[in-house]
Amino acid sequence: MEQQRYTKKDVKLFREKLPGWQEAYMDRLCKEYVKLLNGEGKPSERFWELDKRMKEDKQQTGVRCTISRADLILLVVNLLCEEAITMEDLSDFSDEFHKSLEEHRRILGI
Repeated sequence: MEQQRYTKKDVKLFREKLPGWQEAYMDRLCKEYVKLLNGEGKPSERFWELDKRMKEDKQQTGVRCTISRADLILLVVNLLCEEAITMEDLSDFSDEFHKSLEEHRRILGI
């Protein structure tokens, strides 16, 4: 993979934006959970489906991640794949960051 290119400003911007992105993602998950709980089927089935979903969702970058400068681009790719963020959310990042992100997405086939 090509060398990662981004600026210190990109890292700082990511650290500033991540909590808001995660809150918005978790808000969306909570709404999905409510819909699941209010859905059809036995209460026990809905309960265990919610339990399963929450265990899976807890592993998502949009819920929890350790910020690492070395993994910055991969964290962003994960957030995009999880639909926790969109490309519009990345508009403030540098051209170098976007070039590196596009290279990673191309290589990963995303």
